[in-house]
Amino acid sequence: MSSELLSYIERDSVIHRLTGSAKLICFLLLSSAAMLTYDTRVLLAIVVMSIIIFNISKVKIREIRLILGFILFFLILNNIAIFLFAPYQGTVIYGTSHPITDSIGRYSLTLEQLFYQFNISLKYIAVIPPALLFIVTTQPSEFAASLNRIGVSYRLSYSVSIALRYIPDIQRDFKTIALSQQARGIDMSRKEKIGNRIKNASSILLPLILSSLDRIETISNVMELRGFGKHKKRTWYSFQPVARRDITAIAISLIILLLMIAFMFINQGRFYNPFH
Repeated sequence: MSSELLSYIERDSVIHRLTGSAKLICFLLLSSAAMLTYDTRVLLAIVVMSIIIFNISKVKIREIRLILGFILFFLILNNIAIFLFAPYQGTVIYGTSHPITDSIGRYSLTLEQLFYQFNISLKYIAVIPPALLFIVTTQPSEFAASLNRIGVSYRLSYSVSIALRYIPDIQRDFKTIALSQQARGIDMSRKEKIGNRIKNASSILLPLILSSLDRIETISNVMELRGFGKHKKRTWYSFQPVARRDITAIAISLIILLLMIAFMFINQGRFYNPFH
């Protein structure tokens, strides 16, 4: 089990063997398909496919359950905010109104609003598995090499690689500083009240920022000493050539995007309306 959030999880799976650029293109195509449509049928198909891909990757839910918990929290918060600020957006979009509850002030729950927010939740559920898999199944160095292979500047590719590497490093620093603070008597365990825990945790931010700046300076000096950026091109130790499985994965993702566009023409819009 990985002890770090959003760090690379090593497994022997087809998803891990795909090149970083293929995974990025598939993620962008599937995300575009999910974000551009409100057709429940298309969204459900993408959700099913995302679940299948997740199972193939051999990554366990318990390994990413914390980040899933955060996403679920913000999904619920987003739905509450939508209902509070636009309680009749569904009736405006679908053109009908089927009340489920009596009005309480300006608020009344309708089938259309429920269906509209259900589709928004499906969008999250469709996009989250590919996004998480892209991060936890891709080696940062290999991803940088793949980006450079498809035409992205190696300076930008290396910046992305360093950013991905920093995620587990910052988590390790956070844990180390937190343990040091607890040794000094600053309690951040569950025994402390939530308000005090947040206040005590804020004392970690300054040393965390300073340690990150120190790390950045060290890496910058090393890159400068090695002549990074002197030449227009560079070689990559972890480069993977594009294989047939990469082309197959991209083709499947592209077909899903094209099917979504076809459904938009059939529906004459982005919304599937079951109320007509």
